[in-house]
Amino acid sequence: MSTTATGFSAAGLRRLHDVLSRHVDSGKIPGLVALVSRGDGEPHVETIGTMRHDGGPAMRRDTIFRMASTSKPVSVSAAMVLLDECRLRLDDPVEPWLPELANRQVLKRIDSSLDDTVPARRPITVRDVLTSTFGLGMDMTVLGTPIMAAVFEQGITPNLPVPMPEQDEWMARLGTLPLMYQPGERWQYQISSDLLGVLVSRVSGQSYDAFLRERVFEPLGMKDTGFSVPADQIDRLPPLYAPDPQTGEFHVWDEAEGGRHSSPPAFQGGGGGLNSTADDYHAYLRMLLNHGTHQGERILSRPAVELMTTNRLTAEQLAAREALARDNVHISFGQGQHGGWGFGMAVRTYRGDYAPIGQFGWDGGAGTSTYADPSNQLVGILLTQVGTSAPYSVQLMHDFWTTVYQSLGD
Repeated sequence: MSTTATGFSAAGLRRLHDVLSRHVDSGKIPGLVALVSRGDGEPHVETIGTMRHDGGPAMRRDTIFRMASTSKPVSVSAAMVLLDECRLRLDDPVEPWLPELANRQVLKRIDSSLDDTVPARRPITVRDVLTSTFGLGMDMTVLGTPIMAAVFEQGITPNLPVPMPEQDEWMARLGTLPLMYQPGERWQYQISSDLLGVLVSRVSGQSYDAFLRERVFEPLGMKDTGFSVPADQIDRLPPLYAPDPQTGEFHVWDEAEGGRHSSPPAFQGGGGGLNSTADDYHAYLRMLLNHGTHQGERILSRPAVELMTTNRLTAEQLAAREALARDNVHISFGQGQHGGWGFGMAVRTYRGDYAPIGQFGWDGGAGTSTYADPSNQLVGILLTQVGTSAPYSVQLMHDFWTTVYQSLGD
């Protein structure tokens, strides 16, 4: 088999191009940027299609995308910097910085009324926030319960048309809610990642954006990564589409100019607020594969990276996450069946598809997929502008990864 300087087979890269092109040619994906790399080899990049569903400028390697939930594996690095500096400790209560979360009440059952509670058995810790087990989260399987209705009513989630409030107001609203589960009991999605940004801001005395930029983005050369896109660069950001689940008709969820990402947000959400490019995100994942170093400079300690990128859930916590992924494939279009969870990212603990055990990363609801694989020294990044309201972008993600792993040159 002919292997290119990139570490992938020539035939495999041709197949990758053909598979990606097929999705764009179908009319369901207007455009995409894909990057794959192995070790120190030169990244292979595909840019296919256009910025808009109705045409417009061609996709470019430096197109900026809304990273959505693929923000999580990046934004957690700020907390790891604070852990490395002993400004945070894993099992310290968060109350000194997040007093709104002191003296929590916990629902007796997930469908209980908001006042049908018992006291929390213990305080919420830094570890609970980092592992997404502090007791509150987004759970699409319990829509209609009083607690999920309250989460939406309070504007705590980024999934609504209205923007989230600034962080102190967000914390005040969060503090009015009971927990869904006891601290440390169960893995839950999203809210922990946004809470983490508030924690970092209050511990560091800086805005979350400023801390990430100073300690992570600038040292890694991630010049196009942040919570908004400058006006003179907004032409590099495509609109975000949310196809109609029934008809497939394309609807614009967020325009570039005047949209959510055209100015700094009131709330800098670590759960899904970042914008980035393929090359910026590649620098970050490559740093993790290099045990925390970038071009000879240490960004994170090796133990910090190991904590982030290996499973941190107990068997009981893992059972809840596995059941959520396995029993709700109709909601996620098959995403989420990885097994474990580290800090801010999924970690594969069993071989359920083409990816090996140990692969880490995550996918985003705006049509993004970003993973690194230590055993193959592989980074793969797929970026589109099509949200997961319909299965199109997730099907593309599955085909991307299936083809990438077939393309390995050894």
